[in-house]
Amino acid sequence: MQLTRRAVRNGFLVGGAFFVVTGVVTGLVPTPIFERMVPRTPLDYGFLLLTTALAGTYAAQRTAIDDCSGDACGYAGAAGGFFAVACPHCNAVLVALFGSSWLATYVDPIRPLFGLFAIALLAGILYARRNGSG
Repeated sequence: MQLTRRAVRNGFLVGGAFFVVTGVVTGLVPTPIFERMVPRTPLDYGFLLLTTALAGTYAAQRTAIDDCSGDACGYAGAAGGFFAVACPHCNAVLVALFGSSWLATYVDPIRPLFGLFAIALLAGILYARRNGSG
């Protein structure tokens, strides 16, 4: 697999877009639009940065090949990265469906598992494609 300028550009665009959109929507990038209800932690920023780098690398690699097998894993990895850093209390739909106390008790403690899941999926598909098996 040979990375072209187009592949590298796409990787940077996807990575940058993922960082900005996820960072703003989850409140990790402070904005005057709303205030995050769950404290920001170094782990949140770590998951955001690592998922951004892996998603950008995935996009660059995906641009350089014709085979689209594994795209579901790439998308699931990006979604998992989003949920790993998202504030469960800030999502009005989740609060309406499950209640704030349920989210605080059951969802907030497992957010790091979403991050590990996301990293494993993205790293796994990158590794498989690099070695020609995916």
